[in-house]
Amino acid sequence: MKNPMIPGKLVAYGSALLLIGATCIAPRVALSQSPSPADGQTKGAAVNDSISGTTPIPNPADQLGHMGGVNAEQQTAIDKMFVKKAMQGNIAEVQLGQLTLQKSSNDQVKKFAQKMIDDHTKMNEEMKPVADQLHADVPTEVSKKDKSLISKMQSLSGPAYDQAYIKDMVKDHKQDLSEFQSEASSGQDPTVKDAASQGSRVIAEHLQMIQQIAKDQNVNMASK
Repeated sequence: MKNPMIPGKLVAYGSALLLIGATCIAPRVALSQSPSPADGQTKGAAVNDSISGTTPIPNPADQLGHMGGVNAEQQTAIDKMFVKKAMQGNIAEVQLGQLTLQKSSNDQVKKFAQKMIDDHTKMNEEMKPVADQLHADVPTEVSKKDKSLISKMQSLSGPAYDQAYIKDMVKDHKQDLSEFQSEASSGQDPTVKDAASQGSRVIAEHLQMIQQIAKDQNVNMASK
C-alpha cells in the first residue's frame, strides 16, 4: 500500500528548493542590473561623490604621477619625491665628476666630468627654491645607491675607471631623462614641472655627449 504522506513531502521539498533557488539567484540578478559607470568616468573616480566623506580610489596605473586617480595631496608627495631624488642625483654627479678629475688621464672624459660638475651644481642651485616652495627637505648627501657606486669607483684607476664611469653616465642619464620628462608632463606643481622640463633639456645634452664619448673610446655598452 502506498504511503499517503510521501507526495505531500515531495511537494514541500520541491517548494523549498524553489525558494532556495530564488534566494540565490536574486542577488546575482540585482548585481547584473547594477548601473555601470557613466561614460568618461575613470577607475580612480570617487565611489559616490554625493556621499559626504568619500575619497577617490587611486588607480594603480596612475601612481607614478598621472592625475587620473591621484589626489592633490598624493601628487604633492610625488613632486616632493622627485625634487629630493633630483637633488641627490645632482650631488652624486658633482662628486663623481670631482673623483673623475682625480682618477682619469683621458682629456675627453675629464672635460665631460668638469661639465657635470658645472651643470649639476647649477641645477641644484636652481632646484633649491623649488624645494623651499614645496616645503621639502633639501638633501645634503647622495643616496645609499650612489654612495655605494662612488665607493666602488674609488677602487678603480686608469682605463678601467674611464670605462666604468662612461658606462655609468650613459645608464644614469638615460634613467634621469625618463624621470625628468615624466615629471615635466605629469607633475602637479607648475614650478616643479618647469624645473623638470628645463632639466630634461640639460640631461638630454649630457646623454648625447657621453654616448659620443662611449663611441669614441670604443666602450662596449652591452657588457657589464
